[in-house]
Amino acid sequence: MSDYNRATKEIDFGEIPVNVIKSVQTYIEKHNLGNILANPVMCTVSTSEKLKKGLFSGAGPKLLVQTAILTDRWLILADNVDQNALYIKSMQLRDITVEDYEKSSFYKMIPDTGMNVNGRFTDASELGSIFLPLGKDATGEKFKSALVEAVQKAKV
Repeated sequence: MSDYNRATKEIDFGEIPVNVIKSVQTYIEKHNLGNILANPVMCTVSTSEKLKKGLFSGAGPKLLVQTAILTDRWLILADNVDQNALYIKSMQLRDITVEDYEKSSFYKMIPDTGMNVNGRFTDASELGSIFLPLGKDATGEKFKSALVEAVQKAKV
């Protein structure tokens, strides 16, 4: 069982909180990415709350709220960790591969739900990997499918 209780809900692009959109726009301007938000396919907010297990609850944030914006060409993630600053990441879909975490070799060691994302991120000089947490719910499953489909289309 995961160390986190995860839930994902779909939101309209216009429902993304103002502070998140402002941080994303600042990031886009800083990296000269242009109008990458033009064609949103799906937007979600995933909430991950640390479960208390025994006397010590272990490392990691107590609360992670991740806003994901999937467009026809980009994946933009805004992480709010323990209600502190927002951390923005972006990647062109043609530069990444995605894998359902539950189908990965890591799942047997650390059960969880979400996607492994591997490849080139906008502000990184080398290839990298991240875990994209998603709830084990209808919206989490819908986002997995939408992300896989969008990545496949971007590589054509």
